[in-house]
Amino acid sequence: MPEPTFDSLADCLDWVEPRLLEAHQNKLERGQPAEMPTDMPWWPAGYAHDAEARAFEIAVGAVLTQNTNWNNVEKALANLHAAEVLAADRILALDDETLSDLIRPSGFFRIKTRRLRAMTEAWQDAGGRVGLQARPTNELREWLLGIHGVGHETADDILLYALERPVWVIDTYTRRLFHRLGFPETATKKYDRLADDLLTHTLEPTAPRLARWHGLIVEHAKAHCRVKPVCGDCPLIERCAYGSGLEKGE
Repeated sequence: MPEPTFDSLADCLDWVEPRLLEAHQNKLERGQPAEMPTDMPWWPAGYAHDAEARAFEIAVGAVLTQNTNWNNVEKALANLHAAEVLAADRILALDDETLSDLIRPSGFFRIKTRRLRAMTEAWQDAGGRVGLQARPTNELREWLLGIHGVGHETADDILLYALERPVWVIDTYTRRLFHRLGFPETATKKYDRLADDLLTHTLEPTAPRLARWHGLIVEHAKAHCRVKPVCGDCPLIERCAYGSGLEKGE
């Protein structure tokens, strides 16, 4: 890995954010499809009709997106919506076979049936979005991590998008991006430590801003920062330690 071009993680974040946002806006102006919609936050919840329904739909999507891509999740959510069961009480009223069939497009459907049922039971027992909003963020995270099948990334997806708490979602895209920008420790650092580091160094880390950050990183990773990077016209190539090294043959 070539030498980093940033003095600190804070320096990196301050430089990267406006360039990813500009790239996103340019894509929209050219009429190209974008991962992140123009209205924030980024996480899609197309069937919700109120805040409670939206929060629950996001939580369902966060469970279903484990180990699959969002296109498959959309198919599963569409099935739940078409069956008129995209609500906690209605999901819990289904038998496992019916629920498994509905979420089959998301893959690992038998495992996800158990996980979705566990999350839904916990959500309903806690009083839904209204009941959960009364709890502090750290308590909510511990509660989420205590639910069968909910790991750190899924918990933070729900915290950020469903409950609007200011947390960094750490996924493969996030680790890859900052690793390549000259911070190799981000590839292996423990989830909580990396999330805390990013939160500490983010300017004005509100929930909408962190949701936008996550969406921008996903969009950038799919366009440029892939496993095999596409560095041509990358908006970050100027100060990307990894990309600059490739150009120099390092």
